[in-house]
Amino acid sequence: MKITFLGTGTSQGIPVIGCRCAVCQSLDFRDKRLRTSVHIEVAGNSFIIDSGPDFRQQVLQNRITRLDALIFTHEHKDHTAGMDDVRAFNFMQQKAIPVYARDRVIRQLEKEFSYVFAKEKYPGVPQIKVFPIRNEPFSINNITFTPIEVMHLHLPVFGYRIGNFTYITDANYIAEPEKEKIKGTKTLVVNALQHQKHVSHFNIEEALSVVEELNPEQAYFIHMGHRAGLHQDITHRLPAHVNLAYDGLQLEL
Repeated sequence: MKITFLGTGTSQGIPVIGCRCAVCQSLDFRDKRLRTSVHIEVAGNSFIIDSGPDFRQQVLQNRITRLDALIFTHEHKDHTAGMDDVRAFNFMQQKAIPVYARDRVIRQLEKEFSYVFAKEKYPGVPQIKVFPIRNEPFSINNITFTPIEVMHLHLPVFGYRIGNFTYITDANYIAEPEKEKIKGTKTLVVNALQHQKHVSHFNIEEALSVVEELNPEQAYFIHMGHRAGLHQDITHRLPAHVNLAYDGLQLEL
């Protein structure tokens, strides 16, 4: 399995014109974080979890030429806004792209991309085939995805486990039954917004507590905002088996 982090940031951490903060001024490419998304290559399949506003740029930068399915974690714009750009894969693959999401997320997509779901479609609009999912395992091309339901304040969000890889974004609480699904994971990815406590995201200290409890062989933090600080500064404070992910980082699992 090959994992590519397409984006590791958040809308709370995008560069601001004229900003003089350390992150905006940094020359370290690891501090340039697009909105959070991940590409998974497994058994000849190409999957992407979430298509935020930077989706097109991320796909081009990482030379992704095939998409077998797009899977959504939740309906917030920083995770869905780029879905329109699946049309490039429609053109290359000459078929509709499968989209997997829970019912609530599908309803939101129907509102935001009404032209995609119209009965009489304008020529050239994205072609997708929607598959509703619940909090139970599902398969795409014989690859099993196990949803991990986490809470983003009051909003249920799906993380996913694929084999020994678990990916969680936009969370500040994980119930005990969901933690049981994660246990035994060798590689855990979890959000860590900043040092300060936040109403709907794990901060770095809380993310470290999650890692300590679940005890994966290795862990990676994602969804960092500007307040998290510089990559090199955070990295020095983390345990040896915990890493700060960055855009373009690839893992072979």
